[in-house]
Amino acid sequence: MKVDVLLGLQWGDEGKGKIVDVLTPDYEIVARFQGGPNAGHTLEFEGKKYVLRSVPSGIFQGNKLNVIGNGVVLDPALFKGEIEALEKSGHDLKSRLYISKKAHLMLPTHRLLDACYEASKGDSKIGTTGKGIGPTYTDKVSRNGLRVGDILHNFEEKYNAAKAKHLRILNQYNYDTNALADIEKEWFEGVKKLKEFTFIDSEHFINNATKSGKKILAEGAQGTMLDIDFGSYPFVTSSNTITAGASTGLGVAPRNIGEVYGIFKAYCTRVGSGPFPTELHDATGDKLREFGFEFGSVTGRPRRCGWIDLVALRYAIMIDGVSQLIMMKSDVLDTFETIKACVAYEVNGERVTEFPFEIDDSIKPIYQEMKGWKTDMTKMQKEDQFPKEFSDYVAFLEKELGVPIRIVSLGPDRAQTIIRK
Repeated sequence: MKVDVLLGLQWGDEGKGKIVDVLTPDYEIVARFQGGPNAGHTLEFEGKKYVLRSVPSGIFQGNKLNVIGNGVVLDPALFKGEIEALEKSGHDLKSRLYISKKAHLMLPTHRLLDACYEASKGDSKIGTTGKGIGPTYTDKVSRNGLRVGDILHNFEEKYNAAKAKHLRILNQYNYDTNALADIEKEWFEGVKKLKEFTFIDSEHFINNATKSGKKILAEGAQGTMLDIDFGSYPFVTSSNTITAGASTGLGVAPRNIGEVYGIFKAYCTRVGSGPFPTELHDATGDKLREFGFEFGSVTGRPRRCGWIDLVALRYAIMIDGVSQLIMMKSDVLDTFETIKACVAYEVNGERVTEFPFEIDDSIKPIYQEMKGWKTDMTKMQKEDQFPKEFSDYVAFLEKELGVPIRIVSLGPDRAQTIIRK
């Protein structure tokens, strides 16, 4: 049995949480393989809305097992808040959520370092969420990190040594650390909560599960264009958000990867700083933001909006080896007279269809225009109810991208999902 992977193909916020929830009935285990609590996966069903930060999005489906993999970075304080909110809603988590011993811990000082580094960049800020994710991955790579399994072995000694290193750095920047005591108090309460859950050697767990025939869905966070290696560097996240991240973030051999579900919006958004070739600074961009309710599910930050970018999307599909596409928020375009899609870039006066080494404000998108469908699709139940103009848009995208669009989402609710023939 192979591990299927589900991930975002744009700059994150594509709607992965909803689709994991929709697909989970076909799987026995859902495993998150990278990222931290800056990645909010929003799910809506039965009139209720949930925002997950670290917990995999399969947690609401019956008795499915959910795994936080070794590639994830975990903040005990934020984890505690997330767990308690879910428990209040009546969901039993302790028997259905396992945590990798090799997942790295975000420390209170990581949060201060994140804010310190951002402040030091001035106008060159990356636009991080300030939760300490970048510094946590930095410590992981520099071999100075603490892992979940360390909680069980000389933890206080290891924690104090890491804290002392961070304080020396903060002192060099003359950064105010007065908030540390309060952050630490919440953090250690979170560690107590964390210890109520089962810690596992997730690489053995996942591989033994596949050998025994269990179906596993690997859930990614953020999006391909935020990948640390292949995204719009340096305005990226700190982990590998691509399919290969499932191998390193769960311990799955490449030959054991099965279907790759790539999720994208019918348009495009981005949060924070960084280049965005199709961004719209006009009424159309405002309309996309308003109709799509484009605000961060964790941070509340307004998202930058623009038309779909097929240059970036083709690049993401190539890097990820996508076998099936899932298009989200199609209904947001319901009222537009004209729909545009960027099919190429103009770079130094030349038409370019391959994603370049670096993108900046000098790149001009080349658009193809299509007629809008001007139809409310939110209550449609079958593909044959689609207006012709929307079906034409889907066919155009499939031709441009070379991969079939299997699922079309027509709203935030679990029920507003069309699985195509």
